Amino acid sequence: DVQLQASGGGLVQAGGSLRLSCAASGFTFDDYAIGWFRQAPGKGREGVSCISSSAGITYYADSVKGRFTISSDNAKNTVYLQMNSLKPEDAAVYYCAAAQYATTRARECNYYGMDYWGEGTEVTVSS
Repeated sequence: DVQLQASGGGLVQAGGSLRLSCAASGFTFDDYAIGWFRQAPGKGREGVSCISSSAGITYYADSVKGRFTISSDNAKNTVYLQMNSLKPEDAAVYYCAAAQYATTRARECNYYGMDYWGEGTEVTVSS
């Protein structure tokens, strides 16, 4: 079975940092795009960052460019999202997801293109 386990959320002050982890199992990790998406109360699900390690592609939403960094440890089947300079508007439930057609899905980083989803991890940013 495909499993995606997100962790690392928590409460942080504005300007602080968090690192989210997404541990994957049940599929060939290298063949998939892995992405981070977030959803704040009353808002739609937003693509934050996606990666295809095999294709060497990363995507960042404009709102997080220069502050967030996505990386992949293929030996551990884990994708990380390093989040620095956090802002109150970054507060949301963050989900990781995986998709086939890694090159396309990593470039698009749209929630409707993802095949598998994990449970979310909540990020709270205090001002």
